[in-house]
Amino acid sequence: MSESETDAPEDADVVDEEVDAEEADETEQSAVEGAQLFGVWEVSEIEYDDPSTKRYLNVTPIAHTMGRHASKQFEKSEISIVERLINRLMQTEENTGKKQRATNIVREAFEEVHSRTEENPVQVLVTAVENAAPREETVRLKYGGISVPKAVDVAPQRRVDEALKFLAEGTKNASYKSTTSAAEALAQQLTGAADYDVGTYAINQKEERERVAAAAR
Repeated sequence: MSESETDAPEDADVVDEEVDAEEADETEQSAVEGAQLFGVWEVSEIEYDDPSTKRYLNVTPIAHTMGRHASKQFEKSEISIVERLINRLMQTEENTGKKQRATNIVREAFEEVHSRTEENPVQVLVTAVENAAPREETVRLKYGGISVPKAVDVAPQRRVDEALKFLAEGTKNASYKSTTSAAEALAQQLTGAADYDVGTYAINQKEERERVAAAAR
């Protein structure tokens, strides 16, 4: 028997393994694409109105990535915007380290948003972040020992960070020492920001940032 005939079965096994691996990857990908956030909400047909922040508004059906992005700089923009909102809600004294509690708050808030608007709450969140993201802010420049405010454009990634910060702060302010639950307060922030209601904390903070920046031009 020749050497080529001996190697043929091994080559066939390798090809079969590669085919099986490709089929497994395709099956897993299709399963992820068909998955829903919290088992309820579709994330495949989200519309974006702001092209500058679209890259940083990643939407996936996964709400908890186990911190796998923490070791890489700027990797946070690769995880779902929903999980980033959950993480922002954890940055308070009451919710520090309590991921499950923060997740439940977002889940209940999404249900409240849907009951109010009859829209996909994930779409409402994306629109709220786009509306609450400031386009200008100020920095302090020193000239001869004198601090002078200077207006600067805000990077798209920071715009998303600031919008999430405003939403989380508004939720805390509305629910702290109040009869309003955190989920209800978050739902109010999301619907108000999505409608660009200047009475909403997130929109109010964005308008204030841009007003101060305009005065410093």
